[in-house]
Amino acid sequence: MQTGGAITLSQPARFPGPPPDSADAVIIGGGIAGVMTALYLARAGQRVVLCEKGRIAGEQSSRNWGWVRQQGRDPAELPIMIESLRLWDSLNQQLREAVGLHRTGTTYLANTPADLDNFESWLPHARQHGLDTRMMTRAELDALLPNAAGWLGALHTASDARAEPWTAVPAIAALAASEGASLHEDCAVRGIETAAGRVSGVVTEHGPVAAPLVLLAGGAWSGLFAGNAGLRLPQLSVRATVAATGPMPEFFPGNAADSGFAFRRRADGGYTLAQGIGHDFWTGPAAFRNLVAYLPQIRRDLRHTRLQLAAPSGYPDGWATPRRWALDRETPFERMRVLDPAPNLGRIARLSDDFAAAFPALGRPVIARAWAGMIDVLPDQVPVLDESPVPGLFVATGLSSHGFGIGPGVGRVMADLMTGRPAGHDLTRFRYGRFGDGSRIELGFSI
Repeated sequence: MQTGGAITLSQPARFPGPPPDSADAVIIGGGIAGVMTALYLARAGQRVVLCEKGRIAGEQSSRNWGWVRQQGRDPAELPIMIESLRLWDSLNQQLREAVGLHRTGTTYLANTPADLDNFESWLPHARQHGLDTRMMTRAELDALLPNAAGWLGALHTASDARAEPWTAVPAIAALAASEGASLHEDCAVRGIETAAGRVSGVVTEHGPVAAPLVLLAGGAWSGLFAGNAGLRLPQLSVRATVAATGPMPEFFPGNAADSGFAFRRRADGGYTLAQGIGHDFWTGPAAFRNLVAYLPQIRRDLRHTRLQLAAPSGYPDGWATPRRWALDRETPFERMRVLDPAPNLGRIARLSDDFAAAFPALGRPVIARAWAGMIDVLPDQVPVLDESPVPGLFVATGLSSHGFGIGPGVGRVMADLMTGRPAGHDLTRFRYGRFGDGSRIELGFSI
């Protein structure tokens, strides 16, 4: 059985060594999106180099809930997510327990009649794409979760899955390396280089790498990196706290969440718990600069947000974090190899209270470990998957807590975009320029 939580800098690098001095493509960032893009570029015969400033999956790709869900996705994301689930099945066949994929379903639990109405509003999207999503009555839910307290009904997708992020992403990285991708940890990319108006490569802390194609998949750091390259990317990040219980009897095999907390079964016999969409947000220069763009999201989600006055030193939007730097000097990426925020202990206590209230027969769970991660978000809560205004520089970021599940599909899409092949999906919703072309901000679905 696989156990674990967040990958940290204390774990030894598995992919050391300086990168080569040239490649067909360079990927910045070793999260799920970058690793999957590297795998598909290698399979397409490209000489691909992936540079990670710290550890593969050291940030949000090992800190998420482990959900692989179609349910509740933005309609534009759904086709990519449906493809991703098929790709997860294939990865699970290759890598088996390292991925730990189980199709145990996703269930959204209704606390109020308004929740039921909200769930109903997503059903047309499920029907359009042939999903097995359905509403569950209170009686059906009582049979699924006996002895639980208070829920009125649910939205349920039986074909959804769960997996183990902290082992899955490193295993996929090893698979990419075995198929020809060149991966390098402790290798921060300081910036891009251009020639004749297009990208010509990157400068890493170990020297330059010439390449006509570059993918920025830096998670919470992407906006800061883009700004130094002269690009506007209105990305922010929020802290999300997660906990894992010790082993306990299985009372539910899949993923579930209500308006207050979420839970899913783990391969080690415990449960991963999180406070639903609750998060902590630290203000910084980028937050003030992009305030207007985020107003729709603020109006909807402020009640779930705990505001902090100043981002900690060295964080992507910290007040003292440099916004510009020379490529022959140390950068913020080298100063913070892994963004490893402390968990919010108050939220952990609230999680335990919510769990005990929902499952009085089980009582307060024993918390075995807790961690937190910084989730990269964009104003409309869907990603950018596009070529930037600098030809040859592509961007895959702002996955807004959706990244782990949808990562395989994003990687396949970005590999094809970068090599000039059809993406296979309508990517209009994910275009880079949507925040500067006068388009209305349309928020993604939220429970």
